[in-house]
Amino acid sequence: MPSAAHALPVVRRLVTAGVIATTMALAPRAVRAQPAPSSAGDAKAVMAVIARLFDGMRAGDSSMVRSVFDPRVRMITVSMRNGARQTTLEQGADSFAKAVGTPHPEVWDERIANERIAIDGDLASVWVDYGFFVGAKFSHCGVDHFLLVRGGSGAWSILELADTRRTTGCEQWQKAR
Repeated sequence: MPSAAHALPVVRRLVTAGVIATTMALAPRAVRAQPAPSSAGDAKAVMAVIARLFDGMRAGDSSMVRSVFDPRVRMITVSMRNGARQTTLEQGADSFAKAVGTPHPEVWDERIANERIAIDGDLASVWVDYGFFVGAKFSHCGVDHFLLVRGGSGAWSILELADTRRTTGCEQWQKAR
């Protein structure tokens, strides 16, 4: 009868073979569970949502602006006021859409550049530099960050919009008047 010392290497080989077989059997499932890479069409669709937001702002059209936002949207602004850093957080886009739709004599024109887009499945993140103009007059600049989700219908909507606002370091925009 073999001793326990002789049986131990056989048990180790059997356990190792079982682990390898289980890993190989599960590996294809893990690969299939990963979302497909995004396409150029996804990036265009995401940027079309952002363009619609800015087109709505220029037109003063609150319905167009509201249409790009997920109902659960969160709006975040980071700025400096009287020398102190201030962060505001608002749930929903109602105040923003109302401000856009309230008649004002000058066009609100947010111009963007340097788009950075990352998409994974149904989640997209976009960073853009921006300059904000009231009519022809430069107001401020900063960075917008959009977090978008693709819904069951396949349409993208903005779930979160965060921006920084400043009046310094805006030379590229001040020249763009």
